[in-house]
Amino acid sequence: MSRADGRRSGSNYSSAVPLTRPPEPEPAIAVVVLAGGSGLRVGKDRNKAYLPLGSRTAVGISLQTMAAATAPGLRRLVLVVRDDDLDLAERTLDEEFPRPPVPVELVVGGSSRHGSEERALRHLEPAIRSAELDLVLIHDAARPMCSPDLVATLVRAAAQSGGAVPGLVADDLAAVGDDGTLVPLSGRHVRIQTPQVFAAGPLLEAYHRAAEAGFEGTDTAACLERFSSVTVAYVAGEEQNFKITYPHDLLIADELIRRRDAQS
Repeated sequence: MSRADGRRSGSNYSSAVPLTRPPEPEPAIAVVVLAGGSGLRVGKDRNKAYLPLGSRTAVGISLQTMAAATAPGLRRLVLVVRDDDLDLAERTLDEEFPRPPVPVELVVGGSSRHGSEERALRHLEPAIRSAELDLVLIHDAARPMCSPDLVATLVRAAAQSGGAVPGLVADDLAAVGDDGTLVPLSGRHVRIQTPQVFAAGPLLEAYHRAAEAGFEGTDTAACLERFSSVTVAYVAGEEQNFKITYPHDLLIADELIRRRDAQS
């Protein structure tokens, strides 16, 4: 006689019960948005991250995009600001992001990008040390056009390899030799963007080692590559994910944001 629970009885078997693997838990993520730059090259009298883009700012847009794209794994949301911009940052949050999924923590940055990243990581250090965080995502507020899909792809890649950065293939580069002549470039070259996502523990340790060595990297990946054995995966970036640096960048970003907002 067959048994309905799928166990063997003589030569008869019940219908096989499919085995399903439980879904992987979402990695616990801390998002760090860097807004410690200035508006000098943009030609404005204040931090470019707070200049209007449509009805919003790059700070507000970047925070909203990163928070939405990392949910439900988002645990911490850090905005790194200049000391002079603290009041401006608080007003911007009240106006553009009054109900964040987790509180926005303001951290005063350093005198350089690397220094600002280090201060953010030291702020998160207790949570990293206690294994409350799996990944740290670091993004430039001045790249407000990054899509949620790119963020999600980077998080998945970093969860698998330990680190992930986006970039665009650079096919217009050349190297110059000591004698001033062009020399061939070997390998594939990319222009790195943000956000960049890394395993929290190795990232913190890399920045501690960098501080001991007096090293300052041009971006997060540069520090990790020098002071860690973590494999950093490359993910195809987005043309729209450009950094607002010069006046024409601001005009283009404003137009794109207005079009996107009108369609939503």
